[in-house]
Amino acid sequence: MEPIHLFVPTFRVEESLAEIRECLEKGWTGLGFKTVAFEEAWKAYSGLPHAHFLGSASNGLHLAFRLLKEQGGWQAGDEVISTPLTFVSTNHAILYEDLQPVFADVDEHLCLDPESIAERITPRTRAVCYVGLGGNPGRLAAVRDLCRERGLKLVLDAAHMAGTWLDDRHAGADADVTVFSFQAVKNLPTADSGMICFADAALDEEVRKWTWLGINKDTYVRTLSGGTYKWLYDVEHVGFKYHGNSIMAALGLVAIKYLEEDNDHRRRLAAWYEGELSSLAAVERVPMTPGCIPSRHLYQILIDGRDDVIVHLNQLGIYPGVHYRDNTLYRMYAHGDGTAPRARRASERIISLPLHLRMGQEEVRRVADGLRESVQARA
Repeated sequence: MEPIHLFVPTFRVEESLAEIRECLEKGWTGLGFKTVAFEEAWKAYSGLPHAHFLGSASNGLHLAFRLLKEQGGWQAGDEVISTPLTFVSTNHAILYEDLQPVFADVDEHLCLDPESIAERITPRTRAVCYVGLGGNPGRLAAVRDLCRERGLKLVLDAAHMAGTWLDDRHAGADADVTVFSFQAVKNLPTADSGMICFADAALDEEVRKWTWLGINKDTYVRTLSGGTYKWLYDVEHVGFKYHGNSIMAALGLVAIKYLEEDNDHRRRLAAWYEGELSSLAAVERVPMTPGCIPSRHLYQILIDGRDDVIVHLNQLGIYPGVHYRDNTLYRMYAHGDGTAPRARRASERIISLPLHLRMGQEEVRRVADGLRESVQARA
């Protein structure tokens, strides 16, 4: 029997090769015509007003805090309220800018709890970093309202949210800055890349300098421009080499055409899981926000004896994952140990079940049968 893995990236190979071939034939594989086309395609799809293509979502999170810090005159040690239940790149980005992550707890959606955020706001709080775990918006609308009321910036880590819709708007419509991931296992797969979407047009313009080492005219713009001084540019910042390239954008231009179709299939898989697991009392299913259309990047459950369950599933050729380990268990975030008990408890019980486009109802049933067998064996 074939193993069932957590993620298996799926690409439209021939279409992708045709897009990449155009880059190779033109001799332009870096920042340029495909990255511009992908930015426009993402804006048209999402309805977000600005988008800049990057080498990774981690690059985007760093840039979000860098530019907001510069714009707002934030000082070293100023605080950003964040979640401990995320991939470490979320909170590393805060530390990169010498800011202090303050951990709030999560709610039943495994996203930040607005009440917990409110309890942690101090005179030094500058922003909230909200993670839409698994593509679930959670109580993002309430967090948005809280940020507006208290004068805080809202940074949305939407790494899992390509194709999440809430109130007929794409995730990120209400944030000051939203960062998406297009890494290989994400819903819109490339090999690795991301998109940063500022609400402020001035920051969108500014971030394009920061991603090209602080240079105020990128190579593509200089190539298109007329005149004899194409080599003449200024370096305005000690910037980074974070921009995306045309090969990754070529993959993205194909993937975005199928994003809604692919997410529909992911939602079908999730519905089949719901049906299979609804009568299994030992399994706690993570609810989606009412009224949202989630990307369903993950299907997550909570179960006691999680590690034993994973071992049992592995023996059956089923390979789930864990999203994520409580970040306060890592030494650089140990200052937050014990401050988010619901997140810690979830971290000890959470399993992400296999969910990818090559699965069907038979594979979902196999996973569910494996869970039942594991529960019965431990009864």
